[in-house]
Amino acid sequence: MSVVRTVVFPALRLLVWAVIAVALVVLAFRGGTGDSADSGPGAPALDLGSPAVPVTRGTVTNTVSVTGTVVADPAVPVKATAAGTVRRLLVAEGATVTAGQALLEIRFEEELAPVVGTDPEGNPTSTPRPPRVRTATVPAPAAGTLDELDVLVDQVVAVGDEVGSVSPGTLSVTATLTQAEQFRLLAPPATAEVEVQGGPAPFTCTGLTLGAAPTSGGAAPEGEAPPVQGGTGGGTTARCAVPAGVSVFPGMGATVGVQAGTAENVLVVPITAVQGSVQTGNVWVVGDDGAEEQRAVTLGLTDGDQIEIRDGLSEGEQVLQFVPVPDDTPVQDPMMGGPYG
Repeated sequence: MSVVRTVVFPALRLLVWAVIAVALVVLAFRGGTGDSADSGPGAPALDLGSPAVPVTRGTVTNTVSVTGTVVADPAVPVKATAAGTVRRLLVAEGATVTAGQALLEIRFEEELAPVVGTDPEGNPTSTPRPPRVRTATVPAPAAGTLDELDVLVDQVVAVGDEVGSVSPGTLSVTATLTQAEQFRLLAPPATAEVEVQGGPAPFTCTGLTLGAAPTSGGAAPEGEAPPVQGGTGGGTTARCAVPAGVSVFPGMGATVGVQAGTAENVLVVPITAVQGSVQTGNVWVVGDDGAEEQRAVTLGLTDGDQIEIRDGLSEGEQVLQFVPVPDDTPVQDPMMGGPYG
């Protein structure tokens, strides 16, 4: 029995592994000889080329949807309108004010021209006059709440000094745009449709503007995340005003939809068929003989799936569905180009 355990069983184990190895080698070599079932006369040929699609007519609606945030509009600074001394404060902090309402008085002196004349001997004289004391009021720059009045009576101020701030008490919706979204909003409308998660029904946000987002310095408006320090820039931000009476609060998330035009019954192709996406581009036209021709086209609106062709193609022409890759484009070996290769 000891001979069976020490000699026969190990020999059988080696024989089984040898049979498995031979079978794997046979399968590997036969798989690459072309003798498989797909080499028969009825097997379809493998086509690695880009398929062709026709130029058709359709409707393109350029709607850009981005994620935004409800923010409080920043306070408007109150600036001194004269150089002098604060005479009195007319409004207390926290009070509701109207645009143009007087907030404080500044006392200043106005120099007067001297009195000229002649003395008894006929010589010209010039007699100085004491300055005239006047007062000027500093108005509220906007309607809202007087958040701060940072001056004291008898304090000396100069023209343009910031002496307080008024919070308008209004809200806006802001959203950061990607580069592709900016190109789709070269001519933005004045309004946007906003939907606040868990809030009221979708509403129209007015006064839509596009501008540079803050990149450094200063605090972000309430409800808006501060810019990341050390970044490459703040990008472009879309901003529009929340209408009065809409119940939303700073910090709430929102979806902003901007419809920047609709083109009906126009020539369209898939966006994957065009090299370029704004104003001009290139397509590859497939002729009746199968030859491919690169052609410049004028582009219009896009909805992200298809794009309007304003000039350069005719209805029914065939174009490659995908922009061809040059033959000399390096292809990375998937076995060598992994994150650990």
